[in-house]
Order: sequence, then C-alpha cells, then structure tokens
Amino acid sequence: MFKKYLPYFVLLGAGFLLWFIKKNQPSSYPKPKNTNTQIILPPVKNEEVFNRNVHTIIYSKHARCRMLCRHIDESEVREILADGQINNNKIQEDERGKTYPIEGVTHDKQHVRIVFAPKGNEEVEVVTCIDLDTEWPCDCK
Repeated sequence: MFKKYLPYFVLLGAGFLLWFIKKNQPSSYPKPKNTNTQIILPPVKNEEVFNRNVHTIIYSKHARCRMLCRHIDESEVREILADGQINNNKIQEDERGKTYPIEGVTHDKQHVRIVFAPKGNEEVEVVTCIDLDTEWPCDCK
C-alpha cells in the first residue's frame, strides 16, 4: 500500500523543499528595517531661511540616479520638501552656495534625507537622496 502513495509523497516533499529554498533565499535587495515602526523626529529650531514654496524642482543627474536606486519618486521629494525638517547640523556652504538637508518619513514609510540647493527664489535643485534606514545597492558615481 505504501508503494501506491510513494510518488505523491515524493512530489509533496519536493514541493515543500522548493518552497523552503525560495523562502530562505536572500533577495537581490535588502529588506527595509523596522517597516512597522513610526519614526518621530525631534523638533528643530530653524533659524535658516529656506523657501519651500518654489515653482520648479530641478533634479541633478546624481539625484536621479540615487532616487532610482533607493526607490524614491518625485512625489516623495515634494512631500519631504513640504513637510520635512531641516537638519541644521548638516547644512553645508561652499562657492556654489548653501545646501539644506531635509529629513522626514515618506508616505511609503522610508526615512529619508534629501539635500536641496536653492537656485534663486523660484527654483530648488535636488542634490542627492539618502535612505537613512536601508543601504541600497547602487552604481551611481
């Protein structure tokens, strides 16, 4: 009687083995950490003057590449520009002007820092985008 059901047991065992291997195989992208936790940023006194109500957002080639690698889209950039908090400790200034790193949590729960460089009163350039929780593989230079 056991011989009659042996092919079914082998097939069931092979299916279970395939499922187990697929479930425990590492993916090509790391899984984001703590997707169910809410990140609350401390209030920051903002003495810097930074215009968030710009008409045009310009994306540098580097920023476009980082956005692609880190799964950040333009709607998330606009969201962080409007609602994020400036990290005053990371503001930089050189001969090209000041850059303002703005941090926040996007609608898809990514904790990001996006660095903006004002270009007059009507434009701002996105310099780079950083996912603060996950190290995404990326070939940007």
